[in-house]
Amino acid sequence: MGIKVLVVDDSGFFRRRLSELINADPRLTVVGTAANGQEAIDEARRLRPDVITMDYEMPVMDGITALRQIHKTLGIPVLMFSSLTYEGARVTLDALDAGAVDYLPKNFEDISKHPDELQRILCERIVLVSGSRRRSVEVTPGAQQVPPVGGLTAPAPATRRGTARSFQLVIIGASTGGPMALQEVLTRIPANFPLPILLVQHMPGTFTKAFAERLDRICQIGIHEAVDGDVLKPGHAYLAPGGKQMLVESRSPMRVRVVEGDERLNYKPSLDVTFGSAARDIGARVLGIVLTGMGADGREGARLLKAQGATIWAQDEASSVIYGMPMAVARAGLTDEILSLQRVAPRLCEEIH
Repeated sequence: MGIKVLVVDDSGFFRRRLSELINADPRLTVVGTAANGQEAIDEARRLRPDVITMDYEMPVMDGITALRQIHKTLGIPVLMFSSLTYEGARVTLDALDAGAVDYLPKNFEDISKHPDELQRILCERIVLVSGSRRRSVEVTPGAQQVPPVGGLTAPAPATRRGTARSFQLVIIGASTGGPMALQEVLTRIPANFPLPILLVQHMPGTFTKAFAERLDRICQIGIHEAVDGDVLKPGHAYLAPGGKQMLVESRSPMRVRVVEGDERLNYKPSLDVTFGSAARDIGARVLGIVLTGMGADGREGARLLKAQGATIWAQDEASSVIYGMPMAVARAGLTDEILSLQRVAPRLCEEIH
């Protein structure tokens, strides 16, 4: 039977069309459908699917409420559908916080005009989600109450390679599973962190503003969506806008450049691009961190950084939702340290003080 899928949506048309697209892939089988969140829970318990696709706006019980219960009691990976609007972004981030593994835009026009491309993306994402791991760290809406690593006073290990005087910049990149991984790391960094941080998360342009606002609200450091020409300040993080590329310039003062994304690149923003620009302009004084995500974005940029003497960390397999990006840099022999997600913030504060 392959990968068993439960399709949840209040639209009968969407349920039927999704089922047709999914069943056309020999790796996948739709074992059931549900029209609201309560039906989703009941069918998930009865059918025990490998993956659930779910809309968030439904009668009786909304998708996020159902998702929380499914994540807590059954642990079945969920792929959410969302609208590509600012409000849709906020709801999607709530869904990721509730336990969704990934999301796809819900676009009826694409279903009618681009069925082959939609099927390819949908089915590949379902296969990917089916192999994901439940987050090993639960991040709750009250994340701002998580204590940061105290005042940067944690003792540094004897093998410490750098200090705030030798590093100038931290760059963190992620894809699938990244929003909650970044939230886990950034909520534990204190306001007096002495370096700027660049963030590259694979995400649509309509989502990054909402994500930056969410992080800024729950973190002690300042966080905003990067704007071309932003001067980089200590204790601040700059999120690359979706659909664009973020570069860094070392000229005094150090600043970011936000440029249109090259259509030849799969990822906009791309960690490879940001890493590459930092290798060119800053070199050894960069600490690059690659977190959970599909694909290999970051590997070639990390190679350029390592050639300049920079330091690269990667998230370990056990705590990654998708062990793709960090695995790519680790297998290429480019990592100085491999860390669990829970250890990233403490190590940052040990390494840079």
